[in-house]
Amino acid sequence: MNQQHPTIIAKELQIHISQVAATVGLLAGGATVPFISRYRKEATGSLDEVQVTAIRDRLAGLAELDKRRQSIIESLAKRELLSGELKASLYRADNLTSLEDIYLPYKLKRRTRAMIAGEKGLEPLAQALFKQHIHDVDAAAYVDHEKGVGSIDDAYAGARDIIAEWVSENREIRIILRKLYADRAVIVSKVVKKNQEMGRKFSDYFDWREEAKKAPGHRLLALFRGENEKVLSLSVKPPDELTLPLLKTHFVKNGDRKQVELALIDSYKRLLGPSLENELRNSLKERADREAIGVFADNLRELLLAAPLGQIRIMALDPGFRTGAKLVCLDEQGTLLYSTTIYPVTGSKKDDAAGIVKDLCRKYDIEAIAIGNGTAGRETESFIRDLNLDAELIVTLVNEDGASIYSASEVARREFPEHDVTVRGAISIGRRLQDPLAELVKLEPKSIGVGQYQHDVNQSELKKSLEDVVVSCVNSVGVEVNSASLELLTYVSGLGPSLAASIIEYRNDNGPYTSRREFMKVPRLGAKAFEQSAGFLRIHDAKNSLDGSGVHPERYSTVEKMAADVRCTVADLMAREDARRKVDIRKYVSETLGLPTLQDIMDELAKPGRDPREKFTAFVFEDGVHAISDLLPEMRLPGIITNVTKFGAFVDIGVHQDGLIHISQLADRFVKDPAEIVKVRERVTVRVIEVDEERGRISLSLRDI
Repeated sequence: MNQQHPTIIAKELQIHISQVAATVGLLAGGATVPFISRYRKEATGSLDEVQVTAIRDRLAGLAELDKRRQSIIESLAKRELLSGELKASLYRADNLTSLEDIYLPYKLKRRTRAMIAGEKGLEPLAQALFKQHIHDVDAAAYVDHEKGVGSIDDAYAGARDIIAEWVSENREIRIILRKLYADRAVIVSKVVKKNQEMGRKFSDYFDWREEAKKAPGHRLLALFRGENEKVLSLSVKPPDELTLPLLKTHFVKNGDRKQVELALIDSYKRLLGPSLENELRNSLKERADREAIGVFADNLRELLLAAPLGQIRIMALDPGFRTGAKLVCLDEQGTLLYSTTIYPVTGSKKDDAAGIVKDLCRKYDIEAIAIGNGTAGRETESFIRDLNLDAELIVTLVNEDGASIYSASEVARREFPEHDVTVRGAISIGRRLQDPLAELVKLEPKSIGVGQYQHDVNQSELKKSLEDVVVSCVNSVGVEVNSASLELLTYVSGLGPSLAASIIEYRNDNGPYTSRREFMKVPRLGAKAFEQSAGFLRIHDAKNSLDGSGVHPERYSTVEKMAADVRCTVADLMAREDARRKVDIRKYVSETLGLPTLQDIMDELAKPGRDPREKFTAFVFEDGVHAISDLLPEMRLPGIITNVTKFGAFVDIGVHQDGLIHISQLADRFVKDPAEIVKVRERVTVRVIEVDEERGRISLSLRDI
């Protein structure tokens, strides 16, 4: 690692260099972000997960910069072009753009017009013209039919080609113009006439003009998509009246400047302008991607951390009209007990369906009924509620996004090889009610569908960001090792698919784990993996109560000393608030154990293995409102936020079509970011503003509620 990297990162993140250096060292030693932020607060000065992740990502970016720098230096050295001054300049470059600007004049390129002109011997003429000393210029001397220079005009044209390339590769002017592009570029969008009809969804942008720096990310992605689909043509540049005078000011002197001015115009339009526009487009796309990925990540976090109902017996229904509803009964651990198909909403079999549901509720002691919120979901919910089942029995709709993807996946086939996709889908719906996190980790995160333009953004960056969110959520909640699936264990700090499989294999062969020490017996799970994972794995019925908490085994001796000092057992210390109040944590401070970690330990002792998620409460949509045709302006309806974007929030109001609360309708004040007001899975009461049944659009408001 470059020794300057911690200094650079500390300055950028505005934290102390010692914090960065400690984090870098821990990352290099194989520590994970959750482990560092939770169990190494003394080393990092209590950096949180966001800061540790930022250090990790910036470190990777600087490593890529160093890799590119070394590649350039090796290329220049091989071609004997690397002077001491050039090498020093390359090492001073602190970002990829500066590095490429320095390298540009030396970069290997395909045969250009300037190269061809140089081969004709016109470089001295170009140099003379560029100096703009009229007495130094004798274009006639360069006319040479054998070299393809048939006239004075040909000589001038070739010289201008050389000057144009010099100008386009001039680092100083590129820096000046790059700033102008960033500050003053305008996005102009026009419709491609021949594709106008097929691209009506982009009609808002058929004649669009906007300052690039002010364009929100979602609009940029829409414009770029329209261009990719050949519906829109885009230009992204400042007005020519700003750029060309700037070029002339920089290069034109008081001598013979006609040829230089012509070369500048050609350089800008043919070389410099397109290059800088492409740079700006890439920069705008990266900004839009970051924004969209951030929105998706925030939404995914809220969805994964949705309140679990817990380990109770569930009946789950995956509804349908023609094909009926697939019904399954699950025990407290989500194990399939029974499956069948009922027809609760159509035809003559409703009475049969009612009898089956009542019988199964009694037979399996069902405590809650989960109903998928897709096709026929509201109708099936009404059918269940009309049965007048036990008042204590919870009936609720469950978001089924991605359930069909899970049911056809290799994970589902491995779990339920003897059942078809309809049964698997119903099981997933039921398990989502028991524990959303444990079930949703089985899906590829981007298939859950809580993003904006997720197919248009950088897919590798999206994947990395969403995986970070899943890892963060899984480790913040903790995992019960004796019931966890392979997919859930895979995301635990320090494990991964291979060790997760080994943990399950050992569990299957030897029975439930009885202590965290037993993890060390798992094949291939060494001391490092144990250190990284043990604090996040729980054994709730272990003999040692600490094994069910978030206290790391490396701190058990400290807790035992606390208990001894206040003359009680560890179990008593965890159970009795009066005993914990007697503990003076300052007594246990050492070089490796500080007050932040000690306070975390005390919090864990008070609520061992606490779940940070909210407590589950059932939600009910408005009775009698099942379809978009049931909606009327000014209705007040309960709803659940399903997606938050930069332009507003989507709400499920139980009509099989989400409505949109535009950002302007989120509050009776200016709202910069919808995430300030609402979050995914939040329950709201909305007012219907407008219904466009033909286009399936519902406009909603949180104002005047």
